[in-house]
Amino acid sequence: MNEKSLAIRKFSDLANPTRFLAITAAVWPWMAALSAACLVVGLCLAFTTEGDYQQGETVRIMYVHVPAAWLSMMCYTVMAVSALGTLVWRHPLADVSAKAAAPIGASFTLLALITGSLWGKPMWGTWWVWDARLTSVFVLFLMYLGLIALNRAMDDPTRAAKVSAILILVGFVNIPIIKFSVEWWNTLHQPASVIRLDGPTIDPEFLWPLLMMAVAFTLIFFTLHVLAMRNEILRRRVATLRRQAARSAGGARS
Repeated sequence: MNEKSLAIRKFSDLANPTRFLAITAAVWPWMAALSAACLVVGLCLAFTTEGDYQQGETVRIMYVHVPAAWLSMMCYTVMAVSALGTLVWRHPLADVSAKAAAPIGASFTLLALITGSLWGKPMWGTWWVWDARLTSVFVLFLMYLGLIALNRAMDDPTRAAKVSAILILVGFVNIPIIKFSVEWWNTLHQPASVIRLDGPTIDPEFLWPLLMMAVAFTLIFFTLHVLAMRNEILRRRVATLRRQAARSAGGARS
């Protein structure tokens, strides 16, 4: 068997829910440990750096707010890829991935909104303004809640997966709006200062703690996502067994 065939076989093994459960059972504790280690390092860096000359100690909110905002968009991107997997490739775990990611994405988005308000009050003099960036992120939060409600409201898993996947892909148009809102419209948010073609403009003293916290948040997301997918697979198996038991009981009575 050549290397290409072996790679395809390994990928197909991951598509098997049983195989996925076996692999992730061995992997997720290491992911959790690495996430915790990165978070501890990131928090240590965040609290040992000097305060900003303009923002003072409130600059430390950035180390939570910015990674949470990044993850809110990355999580929806993961859901969009999963939606393609459901509609185009019909991957067995694609819908599981999208459904598991929604509550996590909603949590990161809510955290970004709350910390943004805490940061905005001393910087802008107000908790909230309806500018393009804040409004589009709030819309993203509502989209997460809508998708969660949809998945819980529909009894047919197959139909719910298709409808949810379509809505996820339609809603993905909001992600570039969030990203480029500060460039397309006049907002209170500053333009990108980390991910730029000409390199970061933020001071290295603040950049390194920010990047470490971003790595920690990313690892936390993938750890939670894997655990949520495991729970969703097991939940569906239990639901299937209950339906089979109900049909068997109904057949026996008839």
